Amino acid sequence: MSHSAADADHGGGHATLKGYIAGLVLCLVLTGASFGVVMTELVPQPLRLTSIVVLCVVQLLAQLVLFLHIGAGRSQRENTGIFLCTAFLIAIVVAGSLWVMHNAMLNMMPMQ
Repeated sequence: MSHSAADADHGGGHATLKGYIAGLVLCLVLTGASFGVVMTELVPQPLRLTSIVVLCVVQLLAQLVLFLHIGAGRSQRENTGIFLCTAFLIAIVVAGSLWVMHNAMLNMMPMQ
């Protein structure tokens, strides 16, 4: 009983060309929207950073779902758990680094 690569069940949604094209178009639109927020005056100055962060998070989620096929389905629980653990560890490292740099700046800069 030999199984081909196409018949193997990898526990996730199967990728299609249509799905990849939709993901590419969506990511290009989100990238263009982020560029538009920065380069045009359509978004008020106080909301620009918030707009860019929201567009960034939406694009990250789109890439995770459409390209990496990370989902909440029963067959994807292991992949999702590994991803969340990795993201949590990266967040700890980044937050710790920012905290150390902030404290170093406060304690080492000359007071004026």
